[in-house]
Amino acid sequence: MIAKLLGVGAALALSVGAAAAASPPVVTAPAGAVRGAAEGEIASFKGIPYAAPPVGERRWRPPAPAAHWEGVRDATRFGAACVQPTPHVQSIYSADLGRTSEDCLTLNVWTPDVAGKAPVMVWIHGGALVTGSSKETLYDGARLAREGVVVVSINYRLGVLGWLSHPDLSAESPANISGNYGLMDQVAALEWIKRNIASFGGDPDRVAIAGESAGGLSVLYLMSSPLARGLFDRAIAQSAYMISTPELKQARHGAPAAEAAGAALARMLQAPSLRVLRGLDAQDLTDRAAQSGFATFGVIDGVVLPRQIVEVFDRGEQAPVPVLAGFNSGEIRSLRMLAPPAPGDAAGYERSIRERYGDLADEFLRLYPSSDMDESILAASRDALYGWTSERLVRSQTAAGRPSYLYLFDHGYPAADTVGLHAFHASELPYMFGNLQRTPPRWPAIPDTAEEAGLSDAMVAYWTSFVRDGRPQAVGSPAWSPYGDDGAFMAFRASPAPGVDLFPGMFPLHEAAVQRRRAAGDQPWNWNTGLASPRL
Repeated sequence: MIAKLLGVGAALALSVGAAAAASPPVVTAPAGAVRGAAEGEIASFKGIPYAAPPVGERRWRPPAPAAHWEGVRDATRFGAACVQPTPHVQSIYSADLGRTSEDCLTLNVWTPDVAGKAPVMVWIHGGALVTGSSKETLYDGARLAREGVVVVSINYRLGVLGWLSHPDLSAESPANISGNYGLMDQVAALEWIKRNIASFGGDPDRVAIAGESAGGLSVLYLMSSPLARGLFDRAIAQSAYMISTPELKQARHGAPAAEAAGAALARMLQAPSLRVLRGLDAQDLTDRAAQSGFATFGVIDGVVLPRQIVEVFDRGEQAPVPVLAGFNSGEIRSLRMLAPPAPGDAAGYERSIRERYGDLADEFLRLYPSSDMDESILAASRDALYGWTSERLVRSQTAAGRPSYLYLFDHGYPAADTVGLHAFHASELPYMFGNLQRTPPRWPAIPDTAEEAGLSDAMVAYWTSFVRDGRPQAVGSPAWSPYGDDGAFMAFRASPAPGVDLFPGMFPLHEAAVQRRRAAGDQPWNWNTGLASPRL
């Protein structure tokens, strides 16, 4: 579809592939034959190229088809992570991703049975569209595959290499657009999966896209993009954010035009032409762009992303698929940079909120009172970004006639709770992947207990059954009702607990704030909420 709409390259030619299971397992797919590794009853295939290397003259161009290879390709090792800024500070999310490269457009497959027709979950990693990789140990798909699901994790271009817009890049494009290369990579991966996954035992007509944080944002982008239509059948958005997005050629919603921002970056880099830009060292370019404050987002270009995500959903133009979406109660505890600083006293807090929220201030202060400013600031930042997005998403799909499911992850354990990280951002990932002991080195250690394993088993069952048939179910755990008219949701605490009307009043308040910012036309609806909000 990318080739058709953007006039680049021919699609991979379809051919008849035959799946073969052996030790080590070998699969012959339309793209070529690959040799993987046996992991008990699961077979894994890693580092498979789904597009041509985006290097040299292919830097900042839509992904081109990967070349068909001869013979049997070794697929026992992950491909390189995509180039990302050199880390200078370590956090609980930090992990050694090994080698990075521009030649990084690869995917990995875990399959329970190469002869079957299993549902497929495609995982899109997080990292603010700037960092991360499909090779992170948290994302190992073996546990999910044991539930009868084919799991695919993908890389996509990051940072300036994946999301730069520039007038000269638009001029060389048949569609007169630029940016969104990382998103087009994700579409290309889905197209590869559509053509090839049957050879790995997957059903190309039962594909669920899933992602957390920037992966969740990517899910929203894919649901909004005409290029991805028909390539997936369900969507899982964990801690996603339906933010305002820069537009290609004009400044709107408080963001400069994406082309203008790219041109400014090129001037800073003293790169007067695309030839010079494409000749810059990838790592140095990435580091300098990050240091300059280059903002990595998608871009509203009228083709890949036709309009603001909120507007796409309001117009009913998004992918008509069931959704499972939710967020964590402690999102901002590990993302303190997203929370504005507290004023000196409660009176200052209330005064600032009243100045910013006007007739909405009473409701804001009811939900986020000055009696505990720190907790209120954390909760307001969480709800305006992640809570509002999750509920808006399931409301939209429910209104479109697609039963959808809302959750709140509110589970804590001693190593996290004692350092103030109860249910922190991404803390649900080890549980829903079934990888409790495969967390990054600085991640608060999860106890190796039956209780933790039980919660993980329930989440694995809910997630994989949603991938299978669009309904999250877990034997021995409570029924998870669709969002529906009563606002049903599932809370994951010590164990799953169903409820209705999550955080009453939260969604209407933040929806009202977003609508006023949209109407103003010069205000973003991103991280600037509460004490950081413009006057509404």
